[in-house]
Amino acid sequence: MTVTAVIVAGGRGRRMGADINKVFLPLDGTEILTHTLRAFELCPDIDDIVVVTGEADIDKVKDIAEREGFKKLSGIVPGGAERSDSVYNGLCNAKGDIAAIHDGARCLITPQDISAVVKDAEKYGAAALGVTVKDTLKSINDNGSICGTIDRERTVLIQTPQVFKKDDIKALHERIKEDGYTVTDDCSVFERYGRSVHVTTGSYDNIKLTTPEDIAIGERILARREQREGVL
Repeated sequence: MTVTAVIVAGGRGRRMGADINKVFLPLDGTEILTHTLRAFELCPDIDDIVVVTGEADIDKVKDIAEREGFKKLSGIVPGGAERSDSVYNGLCNAKGDIAAIHDGARCLITPQDISAVVKDAEKYGAAALGVTVKDTLKSINDNGSICGTIDRERTVLIQTPQVFKKDDIKALHERIKEDGYTVTDDCSVFERYGRSVHVTTGSYDNIKLTTPEDIAIGERILARREQREGVL
């Protein structure tokens, strides 16, 4: 089966304090999106890549692909009003049997972790990267007081890629829109209709860059990787 990566890269830079799409901010001297695309370009289990971004940013993505010599980029399409609309636009332009949906700002993903979750999706029908929770989690009431403790042994932080058979996730996106539900990720689409998603163990490095503090953390992660590779 062939696999298309759908990279959702239409985020604004408000929480970054930037006036441009945050995926075009620099990380270690190059755009956040460049790091993301490079990981999928280098992953042997990805056949092609579709980027979903704002109309005004399509040419910027083209420039990056040409400059970096990315060969797998098969389409750049405009996003929609909501994240789910953008994902759906990407799915409509995906060629593969399987869709690996990924946040463009989650640029510290590795080709190895992409391969792992794709293989699990082929095995289980759907899979998403996730990591166990380190902290104690509490639920609170309307007054802001603690009212319970969440079992962290059964709680994970879900990341992307989230990987599904393309026809399945596309059909459920259509259904959830018809039913008027709002979702924050693609696993929620499967959950809404009683479908299961396998959790593939991910990495704590695979953070989503959202605030200026995240940029600093990302720089340290890249520096650590470079140092480790230098030692090897």
